[in-house]
Amino acid sequence: MPRCAGSLQISRGIEVGHIFKLGTKYSTAMGATYLDQQGKERHLIMGCYGIGVGRTVAAAIEQSHDENGIIFPPAIAPFSVVVVPVNIKDAQQRQIAETIYAGLREKHIEALLDDRDERPGIKFKDTDLIGIPLRITVGAKAVTEKNVDIKWRQTGAVALVPVDDAVARIESTFKSLAA
Repeated sequence: MPRCAGSLQISRGIEVGHIFKLGTKYSTAMGATYLDQQGKERHLIMGCYGIGVGRTVAAAIEQSHDENGIIFPPAIAPFSVVVVPVNIKDAQQRQIAETIYAGLREKHIEALLDDRDERPGIKFKDTDLIGIPLRITVGAKAVTEKNVDIKWRQTGAVALVPVDDAVARIESTFKSLAA
């Protein structure tokens, strides 16, 4: 019950950190003191502060997900980009995917290469589930037209990008997000 003329609003929140006032319990036990303005010895008033990494990740997931899985903000995603060769048995698709992956790693972009021998739908679903912000799909168009698809997990927007420009485009995208 408010004890003022104002109104009280109640809403849901997520605890990602906490502060506890410990008082002088531990400073007394340790003999930790200071001199006040009058030169009198006093025990320190202590507190502890904590930010839970696990709580922060849980809060991000609670705030940003859909029916397909997690939508991580790029700053806390386990990987920034996943490179998905549609057919890992196709030597050309595999080579293009590995070249893009190596280029991303060279630019210090956290990337994952999904080189599993699985159907594309399974790979795409798994990528959505774990919340990787960008997916580069290396399929038949990468071989025949020299283009890859770049898809944003958050919006679903897809861009057709020349293979040779993919790493630079991703690097530029993440630099603009950091600015």
